[in-house]
Amino acid sequence: MGIRIEKTEAENFHKLDQIINRYKAQEGMLIRILQKSQEVFGYLPPKVQAYISQEVGIPISTVNGVVSFYSLFSQEPRGKYTIRVCMGTACYVKGAQEILDAVKEEIQIGVGETSMDKLFTLNASRCIGACGLAPVMTINDDVYERLSPADIPSILYGYIKTHKKAKVTH
Repeated sequence: MGIRIEKTEAENFHKLDQIINRYKAQEGMLIRILQKSQEVFGYLPPKVQAYISQEVGIPISTVNGVVSFYSLFSQEPRGKYTIRVCMGTACYVKGAQEILDAVKEEIQIGVGETSMDKLFTLNASRCIGACGLAPVMTINDDVYERLSPADIPSILYGYIKTHKKAKVTH
């Protein structure tokens, strides 16, 4: 029983084959293959998990168990920008909930959701290790420190503006 692939996905599955071939002989290869696959697809839908299971010879329950266990993996499409608001103790005490509420209001999504335009995904995180800079929020690899709710609209607008400019130039 093979996995059906649409033509629009063929290029990504070709990349997935290259990833599997590169890593399948290595010890502990499943997490590496899943990480690289998520980079290609943006997330790990059931079709991709089943394909990896089939090609590597690992039960689908094991593949899905790893994907479900580790927070770095997503089974749902993510936005171009992943926003993480630190909810660790230091950040929480210094107003992280207000920061999270401001982000939710500004982009009109809840925690764990992705905006309809696929631009933002919002997550609340445990401590991210920047307690002295509390409250802290990250957007992909960018770190924003000592935030107030008033900072949120201009920060997010910068990403929206960049995205719109990139769409116009293409």
